[in-house]
Amino acid sequence: MTGEQPAQSEQPAQGEQPAQGEAAANKNAAPILDSQKDVLRKRKGKNGPHGGENANGEQATQPAQPTGEQAQAPKPAPVDQGPPPTDDKSAQQAIQPEKIAPVTEEKGKRVERAPDENVRDRRRPKGVDVVREFGDRVILQFNNQTIVESNDAPRMHRGARNVYYEDLSGDRTREIVERDNGVRIVTIRNRYGDVIQRSRIAPDGREYVLSYVDERHYEDDGDWRDPGDDLPPMRLTISREEYILDSEDVEDPDDYYTFLEQPPVERVQRLYSIDEVKRSARVRDIARRVDLDTLNFEFGSASISDTEVQKLEGVANAMEKLLKKNPAETFLIEGHTDAVGTPEANLALSDRRAEAVAEALTNAFGIPPENLTTQGYGEEYLKVNTAGPNRENRRVAIRRITPLVAPVASNN
Repeated sequence: MTGEQPAQSEQPAQGEQPAQGEAAANKNAAPILDSQKDVLRKRKGKNGPHGGENANGEQATQPAQPTGEQAQAPKPAPVDQGPPPTDDKSAQQAIQPEKIAPVTEEKGKRVERAPDENVRDRRRPKGVDVVREFGDRVILQFNNQTIVESNDAPRMHRGARNVYYEDLSGDRTREIVERDNGVRIVTIRNRYGDVIQRSRIAPDGREYVLSYVDERHYEDDGDWRDPGDDLPPMRLTISREEYILDSEDVEDPDDYYTFLEQPPVERVQRLYSIDEVKRSARVRDIARRVDLDTLNFEFGSASISDTEVQKLEGVANAMEKLLKKNPAETFLIEGHTDAVGTPEANLALSDRRAEAVAEALTNAFGIPPENLTTQGYGEEYLKVNTAGPNRENRRVAIRRITPLVAPVASNN
């Protein structure tokens, strides 16, 4: 239970100065970019906007302060990347082409049970602490971050004809999901359960690469780190309306397709794993965002009524149209809450809400589950900068992250 209440009027936070990208019409608006919100949060030394204490009077988790080389490492200088890319191919200009081996090329050893099927039992890198468990959700803390981790297997496996697993070299595992229509979804995970390669293999044998990351980024057993630290601060050169589409402003359902088909707002420096995109606000910011602010959840609930499901029809049709052009598209569904309640409970609730939207898109509109990935962010990235209850902060957002996680040329 998050303690969410009906929205009330808010007062601007004391001592706050407008940040880049703030909407002038609303003096309480938070910065547009999640990475800007991260900077403000870390500067204040807290996880939320409520002075180190959450609405239930409990002390909010204090992020660990960087030490040693991490504290001394200089931030990259801002660079002028020029105008936003005109398409996905130009967005990936900086990525060196490489030969991607078929996801089934390496011979594996069949195993009887799913590896680390329970997220609580997964292996994790050094420096990762389990803070709390909420049912099938686990709250983790590392690198100044508190995140929620869950298992997407139930979504991926539903209706499958067969699911089996194989051990690969380097403590990796391969999961093969076989469907009745002859399609196979093949996923390779590293030792910590992160997806490093996922492909859809059609009945005719053609492989569509949904996500791929160079495994050399995972050779170090050290702490998880934010790949956004390798990038300069983002300079958004387009208007808020070009960067964020609010559902309540959509007049023509085709607006969803027109918006989602647009490329990233800056060049992509390398391919990232899906998990890296989820964990890095700076990397996530490269992709434009749709705020489903017309979608309403009941108090403390992640359930979606039939009436609310119908509000997803426009964005679902846009996804279907994009998938006809490129079956390897990947969409990140983000869950958010307001700042009322404990940060950990809000993380779990927001993650369940993101999952509920993914389930609705698959069950009601036929969007394949492998094209959807979910992550809850709780109260960490408020749309309206207030510690009080606020409906606008209880939202689900969608980004098309394909150019961040998959080599575009391989699917054309």
